[in-house]
Amino acid sequence: MSILTQAKARASSNIAFIKYWGNQDDGLRIPVNSSVSMNLDGLFTETTVVWDEALSADRLILNGQEAQGGAYQRVVQHLDVLRQRLGLQAHAQVTSANNFPMGAGIASSASSFAALTVAGVGTVDAGVDEKELTTLARLGSGSASRSVPDGFVVWHKGNHHANSYAESIAPAEHWNLVDVIAVISDTHKAVGSTRGHATAQTSDLQNGRLTHVEERLAIVTDAILKRDFAQLAPVVEHDSNLMHAVMMTSNPPLFYWMPSSLIVMDAVRQWRAEGLDVCYTLDAGPNVHCICTAADAPEVTRRVQAIAGVIEVLQAGVGGRASLLSQ
Repeated sequence: MSILTQAKARASSNIAFIKYWGNQDDGLRIPVNSSVSMNLDGLFTETTVVWDEALSADRLILNGQEAQGGAYQRVVQHLDVLRQRLGLQAHAQVTSANNFPMGAGIASSASSFAALTVAGVGTVDAGVDEKELTTLARLGSGSASRSVPDGFVVWHKGNHHANSYAESIAPAEHWNLVDVIAVISDTHKAVGSTRGHATAQTSDLQNGRLTHVEERLAIVTDAILKRDFAQLAPVVEHDSNLMHAVMMTSNPPLFYWMPSSLIVMDAVRQWRAEGLDVCYTLDAGPNVHCICTAADAPEVTRRVQAIAGVIEVLQAGVGGRASLLSQ
């Protein structure tokens, strides 16, 4: 038999409350600022890695189709990282599938590279703990580091490979928040996050965004620990706006917002003024994540569904850590 070993893993997507945008080191994906996020229960990637000595090259089956091009090259590069860490020479067949739209601002690369890392490492007993798993996942996609630990997660920026890692600050059951996602587009974005991070410093606003980011992170972390939505909401929205302001003023500029995105954002601010516990945040895409308390989630969902231009509404509670499904 040529198969050395195999494993299957699942990892949730995540939504950042304090954003990651821009790197100190593009090669190692070491960010210019720390970030904090919430894993999204039910929005996940499942990935099987089979290390097979009979393969002459790595293979990637993505959502049922043989993949080549950029997606394939990113996976091969990450498999090279895992091979080096695990002391393997064999090529791998990777079979991966998402249950939500890819490349549209719902952090598909985060769940994908977290699942790939956990499955790839899970095939052997290499003594890799969760902290190291987050650093390995980071090399594939920065935000993938945050999809490895449980629940609410902080990614410490660090200044070298080993200390740029993620850890849970509160488990999934700590606070019953819901992400009501207004899907404005399910089309793969033209410019991915990796290219955007590389141009962040060309914006005159990036240094301004970073000036008070540690303060914002401390406020959001405290709000999570205290389950204080009134404290959380305005800072989450402000941080999202700052990131997109940097994107729009980079060279070349990146405009991810669409007209319907602005309509939803304006509506969310109005709903909060009316007493609903809800705020918005957007990743690198047009889809609007409406973060709310579980008590207000049905009403927020009803209102989002009524907005013209919203093609679908997804819901996710707080998700757990990435895990092996089989070995």
